[in-house]
Amino acid sequence: MTDRGLFTEERSAEVVIDSLGPSTDLRLREILTSLIQHLHEFVKDVQLTEDEWSKGIEFLTRTGHTCNDVRQEFILLSDVLGVSMLVETINHRAFDHATEQTVLGPFHMVDSPPRALGDTIALDGVGEPCLVTGRVTGADGTPLAGASVDVWQANAEGFYDVQQPDIQPELNLRGLFTTDDEGKFWFRSIVPRYYPIPDDGPVGELLAVTGRHPNRPAHIHFIVRADGHEPVTTHLFVEGSPYIDSDVVFGVKESLIREFPVVDDPERAAQLGLDNPFRTVHFDVTLLESEPRKADQP
Repeated sequence: MTDRGLFTEERSAEVVIDSLGPSTDLRLREILTSLIQHLHEFVKDVQLTEDEWSKGIEFLTRTGHTCNDVRQEFILLSDVLGVSMLVETINHRAFDHATEQTVLGPFHMVDSPPRALGDTIALDGVGEPCLVTGRVTGADGTPLAGASVDVWQANAEGFYDVQQPDIQPELNLRGLFTTDDEGKFWFRSIVPRYYPIPDDGPVGELLAVTGRHPNRPAHIHFIVRADGHEPVTTHLFVEGSPYIDSDVVFGVKESLIREFPVVDDPERAAQLGLDNPFRTVHFDVTLLESEPRKADQP
């Protein structure tokens, strides 16, 4: 009998892979080949039923329909499955004492406004006041002047500004700072609260049926960039926060957890423009030098 190369259960992945045209980008071919192989093996392994496959398609469809300008349900899905953290970990393996990366999260939806060092990002003044200080350096300890420090966080009730447009001021608890000549940055804020990721959509349903909570521990987001260095996307986690050991998106790393001690000093509070008592936290960020790009080969 002539072998026509037709689709069979045994040859399913092979037949689909063979259908990729010769002009397919090499990297895309590599990714699709592995995806097809693993996907077909998964279907065979669990003996997926037609009803289950249909429900899976419906789940992904609803996930897409839930996305909007201030919510990215597919990022949430990637987060709770641990894929976001795995991609971050693979692509940013920390070494030479560089600050560790973690997930971007779904709420970096707007550009943070430029602010002067020492400014407050807590525009409504609601919450426990906090002074955040830090320094950006290279791996050898050299201070990086002019580095950009992009920060954003939830409020004292666990909500981001984009979640409460009628309650919080626009761009509340967001700021873009530039380090001084010694690589230092500082700003005023409030202590963030732990919070649940949006769980009123398909991802929330998935968490519920698998017996998982939707909560993230309290944290402040950072993206730090400096010329000639690899940028870092990371968090500053509040020691002692609920869910510090069970982050729903698996984003906590030991090196990113900090104490937020209380300072009771009316004179210093007045100098800083903060109510007394207040909390403080220090977070140094170390960036790796960018690898030089190889010149195009003739």
